[in-house]
Amino acid sequence: MPKKSNIKKRLSTFQIILLGFAGVILLGALLLMLPISSAERVVTPFNEALFTSTSAVCVTGLVVKDTGSYWSAFGQAIIITLIQIGGLGVVTIAASFSMLAGRRISLMQRSTMQDAISAPKVGGIVKLTKFIITGTFIIEAVGAVSMMPVFCKNFGAKGIWMSIFHSISAFCNAGFDILGTKGNQFCSLTSYTSNPVINITVMLLIVIGGIGFLTWDDIYNNKFKIKKYRMQSKIILVTSLILILLPAIYFFIFDYSDYSIGNRLLASLFQSVTTRTAGFNTTDLTKLTRPSQAIMIFLMLVGGSPGSTAGGLKTTTMAVLILNAFACFKRKEHVCAFGRRIDDSVIKSAATIVMMYITLFFIGGVSICTIEKLPLVASLFETASAIGTVGLTLGITPKLSLASQIILIILMYLGRVGGLTLIYATLSVKKHINAKMPLDKITVG
Repeated sequence: MPKKSNIKKRLSTFQIILLGFAGVILLGALLLMLPISSAERVVTPFNEALFTSTSAVCVTGLVVKDTGSYWSAFGQAIIITLIQIGGLGVVTIAASFSMLAGRRISLMQRSTMQDAISAPKVGGIVKLTKFIITGTFIIEAVGAVSMMPVFCKNFGAKGIWMSIFHSISAFCNAGFDILGTKGNQFCSLTSYTSNPVINITVMLLIVIGGIGFLTWDDIYNNKFKIKKYRMQSKIILVTSLILILLPAIYFFIFDYSDYSIGNRLLASLFQSVTTRTAGFNTTDLTKLTRPSQAIMIFLMLVGGSPGSTAGGLKTTTMAVLILNAFACFKRKEHVCAFGRRIDDSVIKSAATIVMMYITLFFIGGVSICTIEKLPLVASLFETASAIGTVGLTLGITPKLSLASQIILIILMYLGRVGGLTLIYATLSVKKHINAKMPLDKITVG
């Protein structure tokens, strides 16, 4: 008789990441459906609970129910827990519990952790994970303490919870807020437009959370010796700085002309920073000029950096393609940055990721525009916000039908787990070494 195979088919690291996020989203949705999760003690429809859970785990911030007025304290606690898990990553959280329990981390688990935080190698991954967890809670605690004087002054003891919630939400680039009331829903941070403490603290949390854990590691170990940083960290810092300052200057010149100089500077800088996939807003985005809204769409698609709490195409992806363009203009054989050569496979991956994101963003926007009979700009703004896991909106999210909600749920999920992760998890394509095909030429451009 033929022997039964004792070899069990193991899930790949990408499949574990994919299923891990899906499992947490489903569990979160079931918990949010409970009557105890809503302020009115009613059962929340599954589609609305699923949308909220997906937005929280995927650290997006798009909501169909105002977080501050609809959800109870229990519901808000569930949402912020989902945000923390989604921001750090399901695998990172699971690994941290294993380490706290004193369990040994297997090689398979280390490999999964490596893919989850985009680490360059398996060696030292446990130490890096401990550093990430410790750093996260210290930064979030400092952020909460910084905002407490303002929130406690306005809300009393409730201000402590508000400070903690918004600190975690900002650091994880989630964009959820609990400032809304029944009479003033979906207000985000618009009541703090001129408050420097809230503005600066939230911006710093967004930037720190969005530059990536490996960049943290470089800054922590090498301090101001920038020459010792990884090439990736240098690209992330330079690209992030450019993507924050240039749009802020544009917003300052062409928007907010009725603000005082100080408030105009804060508003311009905040709206530029928040597109790093954070999702907070301190002004009414519908009043921005059309070019400014188009710039925000681009910034939302780019998003944050790899191995961070942020989503989007990633700053490195955009930087690699721009560097490739410059190399092409100068007729250079290789793409280089900071005295290092970038592998051709990285450029291929960057081009693939951009193609996937742009295709999903455009198809999603056109679909919502067709289904809802809404302006195309508003629809594209919504899908850019979803796939970039940003959370900014021109006010159409709560009004969307079930079909459009499903489109956004899919985009938020893909935007968080990453397009290539989905491909590798579902196709599991093995690399084959084949004979090279005959070379031929094709004209492009």
